[in-house]
Amino acid sequence: MTGAAPAPVTGTRVTEVADGVFAYVQHDGGWWVNTTGFVAGGHQVLAVDACATERRTRALLAAIAATAAKPVRTLVNTHHHGDHTHGNVLFEEATVVGHERCRAGVLADPVLEHTPPVFEPMPEWGSVRKAPPTVTFADQLTVWVDDLEVELRYVGGPAHTDSDIVVWIPQRDVLFTGDLVFNGGTPLLMSGSVTGYLQALRTVRSIGAGTLVPGHGAPCGDEVFAILERYARFVLDAAAQGRAAGLGPLETARELVLGEFAELIDPERIVLNLHRAYADLDGGGELNYPAAFADAVAYNGGRPLRCAV
Repeated sequence: MTGAAPAPVTGTRVTEVADGVFAYVQHDGGWWVNTTGFVAGGHQVLAVDACATERRTRALLAAIAATAAKPVRTLVNTHHHGDHTHGNVLFEEATVVGHERCRAGVLADPVLEHTPPVFEPMPEWGSVRKAPPTVTFADQLTVWVDDLEVELRYVGGPAHTDSDIVVWIPQRDVLFTGDLVFNGGTPLLMSGSVTGYLQALRTVRSIGAGTLVPGHGAPCGDEVFAILERYARFVLDAAAQGRAAGLGPLETARELVLGEFAELIDPERIVLNLHRAYADLDGGGELNYPAAFADAVAYNGGRPLRCAV
């Protein structure tokens, strides 16, 4: 798929986090604005995740071309959410790789066709369309960028979503975490499991990577795990107390003092995460997503959720 040169996207930067390994960071890391990255070899490039819109994905592709000047042969999706997969179709020469549940999740996602009217401004998707992974795996897969080993590992169960993988480059001590790590933003757990997220964080921490490239926010070290774990426990404790008091997720959220978590981007996600935590406590199951987002808007004072896409 060809197109005109991308419109400028402000607040993006390419950072080399290790030899030939780059993070592509987009400001401000909130709704639909993700962090991606790529690994540049002598003959090819492996990219980790696309972006949400045509404009942002074309800007990413331009940044890769300007930095690496080699074709992107492999695109890895860390999970199925559209801010990481909508732009897959624009990686024309790449094989798209992801977990088997990622493929199913991309195909089932209704957002491109029926975007919920809860964001302001509403995303302008452009010409993107569903392009799920064509190579999938269940637990672990090794891919190569020339002679550099890249390990793709499923985290073992629902966490941020049910399709989360990490991309581990042991020779460079770099781990792409996808949305298992939000650096400076509120984690979003409504599509996975709060209890599963805590287990996934333990799994990811055990890899011992020196540099983490998160799904949102700037590259960081393993110090980020502490606040993410505290946040997940905060959500679970609040859900247990609210449920015992006969309160729903919105009422529970309104009773909470967010404390150290109040400064994280998109704090209204507490409501969405409480919906998932309540479901976890009830043994799992599907959420009523329209009701959960309606509660998030209500928690936000009736205002749409801020979106910089």
